[in-house]
Amino acid sequence: MPLWAGNRRGGFSHRTIHLERCAAGAAAILVPGHVLKPTAGTDNPARIGDTQRVVTGEENAHHPIRPAAPPPDYAAAVPRPRPPVGQAPAARDHADHGASGAPTTAPQATEPSPTADVPATNADPSGRRPAWPLRAVRGLARWSRRPSGQLALPGLLLLALVIGTGAAGALVVPGAVGGAGDDRDPLTRRVPASAAPPPMTAAIGVEPARTTTARPSARAQPQQRLGGRPSDVLSDWAATLSAKIGVPAVALQAYGYTELVLARVQPECRLTWTTLAAIGFVESRHGQASGATLGPDGVPAPRIIGPPLNGRGGTRLIKDTDRGELDGDRIYDRAVGPMQFLPSTWREVGADADNDGRKDPNNIHDAALAAGYYLCRHGRDLTVPEDWWAAVLSYNDVPSYAREVFAIANDYGRRSRE
Repeated sequence: MPLWAGNRRGGFSHRTIHLERCAAGAAAILVPGHVLKPTAGTDNPARIGDTQRVVTGEENAHHPIRPAAPPPDYAAAVPRPRPPVGQAPAARDHADHGASGAPTTAPQATEPSPTADVPATNADPSGRRPAWPLRAVRGLARWSRRPSGQLALPGLLLLALVIGTGAAGALVVPGAVGGAGDDRDPLTRRVPASAAPPPMTAAIGVEPARTTTARPSARAQPQQRLGGRPSDVLSDWAATLSAKIGVPAVALQAYGYTELVLARVQPECRLTWTTLAAIGFVESRHGQASGATLGPDGVPAPRIIGPPLNGRGGTRLIKDTDRGELDGDRIYDRAVGPMQFLPSTWREVGADADNDGRKDPNNIHDAALAAGYYLCRHGRDLTVPEDWWAAVLSYNDVPSYAREVFAIANDYGRRSRE
């Protein structure tokens, strides 16, 4: 019953007895040795006795009160805080007890264990953040353990393998092909095989140039000769070689004569007839493209005129430069003759190799000599691979074109020595 609640039977005196009993019980708890005594006039001694047994502990005989002092092994039960990163754990405030129960001295401060006191953040023991590559590797390792990482990582590894294989192939395969002797690959850095040269004879009658520079104006012109072209001295050589390699004899005379002229006027160029023959084959099949026939005079019939250079169909856009005088087109320029010269280029390097008094791009003798002057510009030495490729690409700046010229020139050179 609450202390403030009244008792109809006992009245006010009954409430007073309850207050006195509570006060006595509190004193028995707070003051050691105090024994709660019954109040005079109490009509309920059994309750007083019960209260006294609670105070003296008789009621808790089977449930002893837990002592306030900590257990002897409290040191092992209480977790210790970890020291800050980079510091040794501090000495304990109390003495540890060994197996015998005797106190032992506090241990000396030691270096933290590599696994015991390392924070879970994988931080650098020095307190600095690890370098970004290490953080990236750790982040990648954590991501790879996640479901998304386990799904995507194999694909990324396969992609890296494919890219690495492709890069290695781009470096290894060209070298392997070049080592195998692929004559069409400019990366091989080779020149065509050497050929049987035309016979050197004094009968060609060439006037040496005043200088050996590669300028078109500093070139020798054949002397006027009565009774034929200067290249006719090579007719026997050309007839014999024509049967071996399948090139018209009149075209071989033009190519061989050009080699002899350039050997006199620009000896540093070292141009060979095989390079000219290869260009002549690619450009016009030695003056026989589109059903044309190369005549004994070296002029194809009908004339060989290229398509208009109007910028369509993969061609360059070149407006007319000669008013149609050479190519018959007053709107766009066209390539002309067996060696396919543009009118503007012919004005720079055109030559008269057959001594007829005209520079005719349709004549294979004139065209071959002009092509030799063009290839030997800029002081090139065509026995040097870089110069040879630069010369051919200057004629037509298309890699596949240069590879085809190389292959054909190499073939002509080999077969000429068989």
